[in-house]
Amino acid sequence: MKNGTIEKQNGTMTPEAGNLEIIRKTMFRLLPIQVLFAAVGSVNGLVSSYFATNFVGIDAMTAVGLYSPFTLLISAIATVLAGGCAIICGKYLGKNRIDKIQDIFSMDLLVTTGLALAITLIIALRGAFNLTGMLTHDPEARQVLNIYMIGQAIGIVPFMLSTQLAPFLSLESMSKRTMQAGLVYVVMNLILCFIFVQVLGLEAFGLALSSSLGMWALFAVEIQYFLSKKSNIKIIGGSANLGEMVSIITVGFPGAATTLYLTIRGLIVNNLLDTHVGVAGISAFATANNLLGIFWAIQAGMLIVSRLLISVSVGEEDRSTLVNIMRVMARYFVPLIMAVDVLIFAFAVPLTHIFYKDPSQSVYTMTVTAIRILCFCMPFEVFASIFSCYEQISGRQFYVNLLALLDGVICVAGFSAILIRPMGFSGASVANLLNGVVCVLYVIVFAWVFRKRIPLSLEDLMMIPADFGASEDERIDITVRSSEEAVAVAEKIQEFCLSKDIDQKRAYYAALAMEEMAVNIVEHGFTKDDKAHTIDVRVTHKDGKVILRIKDDCIPFDPKERSSVFNPDDPSKNMGIRMIYRIMEEIEYRNMFGLNVLTVKI
Repeated sequence: MKNGTIEKQNGTMTPEAGNLEIIRKTMFRLLPIQVLFAAVGSVNGLVSSYFATNFVGIDAMTAVGLYSPFTLLISAIATVLAGGCAIICGKYLGKNRIDKIQDIFSMDLLVTTGLALAITLIIALRGAFNLTGMLTHDPEARQVLNIYMIGQAIGIVPFMLSTQLAPFLSLESMSKRTMQAGLVYVVMNLILCFIFVQVLGLEAFGLALSSSLGMWALFAVEIQYFLSKKSNIKIIGGSANLGEMVSIITVGFPGAATTLYLTIRGLIVNNLLDTHVGVAGISAFATANNLLGIFWAIQAGMLIVSRLLISVSVGEEDRSTLVNIMRVMARYFVPLIMAVDVLIFAFAVPLTHIFYKDPSQSVYTMTVTAIRILCFCMPFEVFASIFSCYEQISGRQFYVNLLALLDGVICVAGFSAILIRPMGFSGASVANLLNGVVCVLYVIVFAWVFRKRIPLSLEDLMMIPADFGASEDERIDITVRSSEEAVAVAEKIQEFCLSKDIDQKRAYYAALAMEEMAVNIVEHGFTKDDKAHTIDVRVTHKDGKVILRIKDDCIPFDPKERSSVFNPDDPSKNMGIRMIYRIMEEIEYRNMFGLNVLTVKI
């Protein structure tokens, strides 16, 4: 079987297909939780848009649109730290350096808190002292914006801190708490908006205050876990290393650069709309973007899941898993987004009616137009952003920074400046669609130039180095889905080891260890629920070292705990596991993203 072939042979699943199946199930299991968390900010925008348009007025919606670049800027800063931490911690997890993860966690929270307090002060002062003249020429919209900014400042600290906690909850296999926190935020935001805006009549300040207090509730739910005894990562612990923080910012910046550039883009596009269309154009564009933000959360969730898994695969130098992550994106994520786009386009009118009731208003027709055009940017962005994520983790900073600059500023701002005069409001929307096309072409053309040939596969597009990971000749992959296949593991591994001139003793121990673990997983893990499970076994021989890795998607199970259990009534119970721990040089177990991963070195 050639590496990369996804098919069944003689009625059984190939190793490559087994690995792909585990990756697919893992990514889709993590996706809903990450989408929900990514949608938290979008829910804020959607709720604010609804109450602004229905209970306050168009000036309030304009304030929401004018403040959006600041939201993007704050998000970009938080994402630099969170993204950098996630990537570096993922690599440390691949190397089983849990102590380094604790150091990074504590330092990240300290630095984020300091930055959040500084930003809070700046935003509050700009609103309090009317320092917003550069954002709009309309004095009434400016007055509403000032009040809105003061309310938003109250929620900056919990927003930035909660962004940091989310990836660490995933590392702790506690992503469900992220979902719980997101639900708390949604409920709190809706209730408080009703009370502050509709009942108390606090208008724009009520909109912002509802969001801010809801964000504090979200943060409280997340932080509570790290204060409990259950958490392996503690709030206070580890040692600060400023050199590590520099690495976090360096690694995290390219992934957040697009969001930072979006801030600049937002200011430019808002200025163009204000000048050539009017405040109604700003309101319509903000409404469409806030509504689509709920759907963009799907793309953001896909990116978060991919970043976590890619970083671990890079740390492990697991070439086939790395390619399969991208394969899941191409086969499942992009078609899913395209299906969502079709639904959005079909329901653009009723979606617009949620915010604006009169079809004769220009803001109504412009919102419909923006929704129908902007939704089709998503498939292009999914494709380009996940490749950007992989290249960021791989250290190709020039690639990522140039793509971020094109995607964030140059294309949208440039196309908008060219098209807004002849096409009016529609020009700003079409500019975003053209931007997506350019970004996809960038991924293809860059790989073409780098490889000096037309890229015909995912590996070509990814530009994976030839010496990355173990080659086909240096490894054997085995998929186990039944007890019969588990028993057959030993013979295959022993044959592989002997073919690599590994001495018979080590070959025998390698075969024995993997068979024992595979059989144990089938007997105890496969029977705990009604789901179909897969075991992915890999043996690598490189640079004279033999590394055995077994991965499964069953319930968490640490074999070390079982190895210490001795039953005097049945001395043979757990004997195989106890023996493995006595004879092996190094055994590492971890549960990550709902997967059991056991690595054995002999």
